[in-house]
Amino acid sequence: MTQQLIQRLAHLQTGTVDLHVQHVEGSPWNALLWIFFGRERIEGLPLSVCVIEHRDALILVDAGMAPKVVTDPEFWPDAGTRVIMNKIFRFHIEPEDALGMQLRRAGIAPEDVDKAIITHLHFDHAGGIADIPGAELITSKEAWDHMLRPHSEREGVLRRDIEIPGAKWRQIEYAPLEDATLQPFTHGHDLMGDGSIVLLPTPGHLDGSLSVFLRVDPPILFVSDLCYRTDLLMNEQFPGTGEQEVLAESWAKVRALTKTLPDLLIVPSHEQAAVARLLAHPLAAQGEQNGVQTALAASQSQLSDESRPHSRRRSLP
Repeated sequence: MTQQLIQRLAHLQTGTVDLHVQHVEGSPWNALLWIFFGRERIEGLPLSVCVIEHRDALILVDAGMAPKVVTDPEFWPDAGTRVIMNKIFRFHIEPEDALGMQLRRAGIAPEDVDKAIITHLHFDHAGGIADIPGAELITSKEAWDHMLRPHSEREGVLRRDIEIPGAKWRQIEYAPLEDATLQPFTHGHDLMGDGSIVLLPTPGHLDGSLSVFLRVDPPILFVSDLCYRTDLLMNEQFPGTGEQEVLAESWAKVRALTKTLPDLLIVPSHEQAAVARLLAHPLAAQGEQNGVQTALAASQSQLSDESRPHSRRRSLP
């Protein structure tokens, strides 16, 4: 039944980013050491937006990054934040990578997007919301409360780009789940009221972070930045960012869910191999036959033309 509720899937890419190895795979070093002195990066990681065509709505998972991160010298609100962020991230974003242009390339009018689930409020996940002005923007109450704290911009949460005129934000709160198949998650939010899309609390990367469970065959869990690679989550190898104790609790729940649902497809936002697995899902293949072939072909091309999963380059920081 829910397989029919979710009819097609697609992946869009709003550019790529090169990250320090320690950022992705963790390090015993103090973070400032690898930020300023780390020499090895994993390159070409996707800035992902996923498209869910539900029977009753067109839904995005995240809104990606806006090109202004590389074109606007005043993108970062203060000099200190600018220095740190420019050391952490190396973005490769062209004007045509903007969310609105990516949607149109996929044959989707931006005004036709009904909802966007913003898994957390980091700038590379909420950056494209201005391109979908008609969409209901959904995030957790915890994420919203975190944004309202002083100096959240120093953590990459840019309130000026979130509370934009006309934005239709909705903060969700979690309710008890009756579905035993989602154990050990005891609380969640049934987005469409039909069990097909369930938002699950998975904090650790940033306060209020959530994951998106799709009840399809095989099932999918979009984990956003809960981890940067699926193998690291399964092997409990923590990244160089986030709160490790909180991550450990969320990771344990996801690993337990894979025992209940052994064919569960875990999709981190910035893992090239996970994008390839998503594109092999039957509903993505069905999408290729039914109008979103441009987006799928573009994603496949980027995976082929750019660096391979886990590819690295030597470079000065």
